[in-house]
Amino acid sequence: MKIFFSKSSMPIKKTIILFLIAFAFSACRMSYSFTGASIPPQAKTISIDYFPNQASIVIPTLSQTLTETLRDRFTSQTPLQLVQRNGDLNIEGNIISYTTQPVAIQSTEQAAFNRLTISVRVKFTNKYDEKQNFEQTFTRFEDYPFTANLNAIQDNLIQLIVEALVDDIFNKAVVNW
Repeated sequence: MKIFFSKSSMPIKKTIILFLIAFAFSACRMSYSFTGASIPPQAKTISIDYFPNQASIVIPTLSQTLTETLRDRFTSQTPLQLVQRNGDLNIEGNIISYTTQPVAIQSTEQAAFNRLTISVRVKFTNKYDEKQNFEQTFTRFEDYPFTANLNAIQDNLIQLIVEALVDDIFNKAVVNW
């Protein structure tokens, strides 16, 4: 018994324990990932259509930024393969609103901040679990100082908003929390 608990056998025991933990997680990989994504085991592909910008104000790079960020999220955080059409899971939609408006009015009746808001309409289809299908509008915003030139900070604000929108869409589609 003394040999079993000796210091020289500790690395072997740790290796065996780590192997068993890794094996247990690999068995669960079929349904869940470390990101919390819950995907039907038979689902192997995802198609994410280009999100056209149908807002009254069209920022030329917004559609591409949103679409690519969404595709990157699903390919990097799920085992799904991206396909052009007819994926086991499908996401389509459009940008429906891009607005900027004053918020936080000061006593001098001047805005302390402006708010950039982007809304997207999303349709998600899960070929294997129709209960997961949804059509929903997602909206996110970022505030910026009224003294800031929107053109100078717009790209950074858009990136922040797009990341938040993609988080929302990804969570609604496959995390199911």
